[in-house]
Amino acid sequence: MAEDSTVLVSELRRLARGVAHLPAQRGGCTACGSPVGADGGTDVLADRADGTVVRHGAVVAKAHAPDADPDGHAARVAVAADPALRGILLPPLPLPDAEVEGRRVSAWPYGVPVDPADPDAAPWAETARLLALLHRTPPPAGPLPPHRGPAKAARAVARLLAGPPQPVAAPVLRAWAGLPPWARDEAAGPRADVLCHGDLHLGQLVRHPAPDGPWLLIDVDDLGLGDPAWDLARPAAWYAAGILPPDIWSAFLAAYRAAGGPAVPADGDPWPQLDVPARALTVQTAALALVKSAAEDRPLDEVEQLMLDACARIASVRTDLGEPASS
Repeated sequence: MAEDSTVLVSELRRLARGVAHLPAQRGGCTACGSPVGADGGTDVLADRADGTVVRHGAVVAKAHAPDADPDGHAARVAVAADPALRGILLPPLPLPDAEVEGRRVSAWPYGVPVDPADPDAAPWAETARLLALLHRTPPPAGPLPPHRGPAKAARAVARLLAGPPQPVAAPVLRAWAGLPPWARDEAAGPRADVLCHGDLHLGQLVRHPAPDGPWLLIDVDDLGLGDPAWDLARPAAWYAAGILPPDIWSAFLAAYRAAGGPAVPADGDPWPQLDVPARALTVQTAALALVKSAAEDRPLDEVEQLMLDACARIASVRTDLGEPASS
């Protein structure tokens, strides 16, 4: 762990302990067994360039990306705290001190994440229902930035281009070049009226209250207004690449439609709405796989290779990717 990261983690430990020991935390600190003042174990849940997360008992503290826009960050956290999103997004804990080591920070209740070792228990249908409810919730009053889905895809491609040349990257870059400008974060998107998560995957769900409360969406770093189809794009891309089994994809799509999700029509073919975002997520995933495999000096694993193969198929088919039909 780098020295600056060590300092950041130490400050987050202090912050998480402080919040966990507040009298408002009923039952006291579950890490220390004491309501106030005691020290205790604090777990580092993540320590990456785009976010450092620590847990102390029932409290999680997060330092957001160094380039996080303060106004956008505040607006996104406020959305998570909005009573209209209760039961959909995990609400934040009050935190007067919003900056540590120059990083925006937030505090949250601890929730139990999806178990990556038990893929059969993944809550795909519940994820779809939560997405539909999020998409159906009117955006709160006040300015809210666009969701960051296209920006994350563009950043992944930029990281690929910034690294050493890789001949195998050619189909990824061709697939990227074939996307419309809005999907490459080069123009405004076709929709800007729906509240979107912006980076939906199974790591963005927790059970709260722990350990067996209802599933809730977490991580609002990329939340904002835009095309709700982007939130369905990762499972759609996995299905198209042969990673997500057809029965799971069908159940996910059926649950989203049953909950009134507006990203796709209530019946019929969903792909006119999903095609462009799914292609963009395919490129994003493949680009990051190539960056990671090169950094680790290893070949692509099976799933990463499937995404690269999907980019090759996308690049080989000339398709008119105009603006998707609105729903």
